[in-house]
Amino acid sequence: MARVELDHVWKRYGAFVAVQDVDLRIADGEFVVLVGPSGCGKTTTLRMIAGLEDITEGQIRIDDTVVNELPPKDRDVAMVFQSYALYPHLNAFDNMAFSLKMRRFPDAKGNRAKLPRAEIEKRVRSAAKLLGIEDQLSKKPGQLSGGQRQRVALGRSIVRDPKVFLFDEPLSNLDAKLRVAMRAELAKLHQQLESTMVYVTHDQGEAMTLGDRVVVMDKGVVQQVDEPQTLYDRPRNEFVAGFIGSPAMNFLDATVAEEDGGTFLDFGAFRLRVPPDLTAAARAHEGKTVVFGIRPEDLHDRMFAQFVQPDATATAKVEVKEAMGSDLFLYATVGGHTVHARVSPTTKVEVGQSFDVYFDLTKMHLFEKATGAAIV
Repeated sequence: MARVELDHVWKRYGAFVAVQDVDLRIADGEFVVLVGPSGCGKTTTLRMIAGLEDITEGQIRIDDTVVNELPPKDRDVAMVFQSYALYPHLNAFDNMAFSLKMRRFPDAKGNRAKLPRAEIEKRVRSAAKLLGIEDQLSKKPGQLSGGQRQRVALGRSIVRDPKVFLFDEPLSNLDAKLRVAMRAELAKLHQQLESTMVYVTHDQGEAMTLGDRVVVMDKGVVQQVDEPQTLYDRPRNEFVAGFIGSPAMNFLDATVAEEDGGTFLDFGAFRLRVPPDLTAAARAHEGKTVVFGIRPEDLHDRMFAQFVQPDATATAKVEVKEAMGSDLFLYATVGGHTVHARVSPTTKVEVGQSFDVYFDLTKMHLFEKATGAAIV
């Protein structure tokens, strides 16, 4: 196990900036997930930690060692790739044992020597037992399922007992059901190994369920680093708010207005009253256009809402209806704006019909129009 520290790290390809001023501290034994859209710099950041990409500027430390100039083999990290990168002509046992056979380890006298065959056998079988593939060790990759190949790739890393595990979208080649199962396996593996793990994904669902902390990136810049629930409840800006959460947050332009001692958000065809405890922050932007954000699960059919605040309801017309069993997803227009609502399946409204949509404004967000920075 080890600490990993990125100190103002940059990566440039000519004039193009792929990673910009990443400053990150990963604690010993922590599971940190880098997440963001394609091209955001998350994989480049991981590859710089691994030593597969040179650093343009800044410093990377593993524990107290600066590794900027160290080759990958000397960093004591293990990387699991999206493609698994297994040798097709070797069986699962030999794939997992390959790195142990090739490396030299310090012995009691400080000399570097090969691991004894018995030690290699012990490590491989121990990792196979941990991963539940003891009965697959004699098979070649072509004879294994996607999930089994993924476990072999994980086992190849585990046998090395590295300081840091690096994962580059390891589940993206699996089907949806197997991805969910393997997420649980990875979480269990982290609990058992108590190792430092850095994981890259474009799937915010994976990030939220796996990470002790999540690093949200966009265009090479770290947007926010926080625990998953904090990212969801208190996003720092409009990008994070829209990226974290499924279905995505609704965003509507509104003007902050004062009337009869109350603070309102004016959407043109309708308006909503800002709750008293959020009034001060909103009032500072009186007369300005802001971006109002609310998650689909915070929109309700007024008929079934348990508690309804005044001036928090508008008429919506259903355009698309998606029955999901435990939830009902509605795409509706409200005063010329399109919103996505995640409501109770007891709602019986049909496509083309109108209903009163209740906005739970205690859960609302406001963002600056120009910068996207969070106001509320």
